[in-house]
Amino acid sequence: METEIVPLRKSIVVILSVICVILIYFTLVSAGKVFRSESKLPPRTPVSEQDEYRLVLITQELETPFWVKVSQSAKAEAEKEGASIEVWGSYDKNEEDFLKKIEIAIDSKVDGIIVQGLDTDEFKNLTKIKAAFNGIPIITVANDVPMVDSLRRTYVGSDQYLAGQMIARQLLADMGDSGKVILMGDSRKEYYQQQRLKGIEDILKNHPHIFTKYAETADAREQVIATTQNLMNELPNVDAFIAVNANIAGAMIQEIGRRSRVGPYYIYSFDDSPDATTLLESGNIDGMIGQSPEEMGRISVNRMIQWLSGETVPLNMDGYLTDIRMLRGADRP
Repeated sequence: METEIVPLRKSIVVILSVICVILIYFTLVSAGKVFRSESKLPPRTPVSEQDEYRLVLITQELETPFWVKVSQSAKAEAEKEGASIEVWGSYDKNEEDFLKKIEIAIDSKVDGIIVQGLDTDEFKNLTKIKAAFNGIPIITVANDVPMVDSLRRTYVGSDQYLAGQMIARQLLADMGDSGKVILMGDSRKEYYQQQRLKGIEDILKNHPHIFTKYAETADAREQVIATTQNLMNELPNVDAFIAVNANIAGAMIQEIGRRSRVGPYYIYSFDDSPDATTLLESGNIDGMIGQSPEEMGRISVNRMIQWLSGETVPLNMDGYLTDIRMLRGADRP
């Protein structure tokens, strides 16, 4: 019985060996076909991971000259880097609509959001909680919100504190080291305005013969005019005005001109309002901080892509500061 089992085992081993040889043969043949077909294909064009990046730029001030420059530059940089970018936002600082756009961007699972900072609890909750929970990086542009409050990855824009100092120094050069100065900001008390104001005050406080009066106003035109009236009644011998929020400069100057000639006053502001250039060229503003919106758009997109691709992690939390300069108005009469 045992002698019969031995030949059977040998037969099974032979059959299995033959099967293995056949399988190995067909495997090698198939692999050869794959390699030969790969060698006949044209060279592959490298596809950048950045082709997949979907970015959104969101602002409160669509179609103002300043933000048009930011968005055009951002679009050009995105195209150069192989990413897509959409520009969303609101008109006339519609805060509710602006915040809704941010929420939609987060819900849409975009790869990155570049946004004009808004120093409010609602904005901070969206960026610090909802965007962070969804893993969507935020970069603030032009207007910053402190990183600890917003968890933004970085800021791209002007050094607003330095901008305030530059205006104060220009005022001293024009007016001298004595006089009365009215500083006007809006009642939102946003971070970028706080930084401008601090820069101005840190320079002027070293000049004891300069008296400053700071006042806040809602940014509606009628309220800016009313606030300017009250300030000029309170300080009839005022020598200079600084609009810390550029959007109130036009209404402020209108009221100054209604009461007397604008010429004798020293007036300063910033370039991020729709009528800033007109006010400067007409001689209604003596000096204005010129910023670099094109640079802001380009760098913000570039830094976002560096973050998403892992090329630069982490980004500089202190921000990437763009160029600022003092622009002079028409010669005073």
